[in-house]
Amino acid sequence: MLRIVRHLLCAALLTLAAVSTSPAPVTAQEPDVHKVVYHADFADPRRFSAMLTSIYNMATTYENMLADYDIRIVFVAHGIRFVTDDPLEGTPFATDAALAERRENLRGRLRSLVSTKGVKLELCEITRTEVNLDKAKLYDAVEFVQSGVVRIAELQHKGYAYLKVE
Repeated sequence: MLRIVRHLLCAALLTLAAVSTSPAPVTAQEPDVHKVVYHADFADPRRFSAMLTSIYNMATTYENMLADYDIRIVFVAHGIRFVTDDPLEGTPFATDAALAERRENLRGRLRSLVSTKGVKLELCEITRTEVNLDKAKLYDAVEFVQSGVVRIAELQHKGYAYLKVE
């Protein structure tokens, strides 16, 4: 009997030694990506300019940290004004003097964020179809989402931080 207990004890110790010296299983981990969604549903070009500055500063900070990031702007309602040069006459989103004066600067800064910082632009299809704007009149980098507010909720569910510049 003692011999059987000794044999079982040795087997248990050998098993324990084998488990404790085995390397930990390797699990695939998603790289740490900083995910942010900006909500642009306003008409004020000064506010949009402030948002572009905020996004540039954020992207530059992440780059300086050598960190991965995914920054998106979801355009809803009045935000459509900032992704087209069409004056949107006869719509609630028509270009006013303040936007006309700043449009070139805002367009250049927005395109720069897309081309140099990888910022993604998403436009609400409900808004676009409401004003019957041809997709060809939108900036090249614009992607379409069925509903802007639904898209924002989906991105938040996926871990994106929500920001709206006031």
